[in-house]
Amino acid sequence: MGIIVANLFMTLDGVYQAPGGREEDPAGAFAFGGWQAPVSDDESGADIAAAIDRMDALLLGRRTYDIFASYWPHQSGDIGGTLNRVPKYVVSGSLANPGWEGTTVIPDATAAGRLRDDFDEVQMFGSGVLIRSLMAAGVLDRLHVWLYPVTLGQGKRLFDAGTVPATFRLAEPARSYPKGAVSLVYEYAGAVETQEMVPTAP
Repeated sequence: MGIIVANLFMTLDGVYQAPGGREEDPAGAFAFGGWQAPVSDDESGADIAAAIDRMDALLLGRRTYDIFASYWPHQSGDIGGTLNRVPKYVVSGSLANPGWEGTTVIPDATAAGRLRDDFDEVQMFGSGVLIRSLMAAGVLDRLHVWLYPVTLGQGKRLFDAGTVPATFRLAEPARSYPKGAVSLVYEYAGAVETQEMVPTAP
């Protein structure tokens, strides 16, 4: 069985909205579209490209799919070539005729989870609403947070009211980059446990 990996570019205060461009997602009068580029560097870019190169299917929520479908079909190069080549899946209850070649519409998180039967590594980008649905359904295998040294004070956040309580463990060693970004790959480790903090003996 394969895995589903969600990649999320996130600020220190938990915002993932519109990292790639000023007009990417201005919902809610978001004023900081394109915040990722100034704190990116060649090393983090190479690791992101390597993650994309590993995928053999792309899974997106409807809003992120619309953003990707308006841009990537017109791009070439290694990343554009991969994204245009691999099978694409979008979770939507309203999209009837996806315009991006190679796209299949699927109904929900449960159907998304079944993609692991057909592919070794299904990659996601953005798609915060879908990530939460996959987590609630227990079918998200890894959450890859690319954490950047920026705070914005506004924007869409992954972990908000209604987040399913859970514990995670690092699936890979953390990696830091020259401009201060950190790569953190987590996998589900079980329910939340509580206990009292006890001072250690001298």
